[in-house]
Amino acid sequence: MFDVSRWRQIQAVLASLTPPREIRVIAVSKGQGVAEIRAAAEAGVRLFGESYVQEALEKQEQLGRTDLEWHFIGRIQRNKTRFIASRFHWVHGVTEEGQARRLSEVRMGDGRPPLPICLQVNISGETSKGGVSPAQLPMLAEAVAQMPGVTLRGLMAPPAPLQGGEDAARRHFAALRQQLESLRAAGHSLDTLSMGMSGDYPLALEEGATLLRLGTILFGRREN
Repeated sequence: MFDVSRWRQIQAVLASLTPPREIRVIAVSKGQGVAEIRAAAEAGVRLFGESYVQEALEKQEQLGRTDLEWHFIGRIQRNKTRFIASRFHWVHGVTEEGQARRLSEVRMGDGRPPLPICLQVNISGETSKGGVSPAQLPMLAEAVAQMPGVTLRGLMAPPAPLQGGEDAARRHFAALRQQLESLRAAGHSLDTLSMGMSGDYPLALEEGATLLRLGTILFGRREN
């Protein structure tokens, strides 16, 4: 069940940041039921993160709320592109030009405003994690920035390495921030760092995170 007290604690931490800055929290609700999401919404949560398209669509239909913001944070499958582009407010984890182009085409066809997206960067180089390499990032960012149906807002980090403890996690987040700063210096107007999860979000905050993706700390561990 959604932990209201933990949610309030996190909000208090964010409100106490010096200097003050806007940090938004995505409640990662994949695998959670509609009742849990409804409880979170009643506590003031407005951003929810889902990784499985069909599961997310069913929740959206059952909830029937227009005041919630849905973030897609899973792997972008070609046959799900239309649903992702039309039923989500943000997309994290774009790793290829083709993904962004398909999202752009669908969004343009719907006549809706450009879809905000983040590019997923494989900072650590781990083969088990997806994402564009830092070397290929500038080229991908340049291509995506030219697409009319999407708006490149920032970068997303996959989970920090489990090995190496806090030092490794901090380096992971700092490296993504440096990639964002490099793209800004090249002329891109980016304002989003999507990084930090339940076990390491304080470190991500210290390294400049603007969007936190929190699941376990808010909902407890999933059974599936």
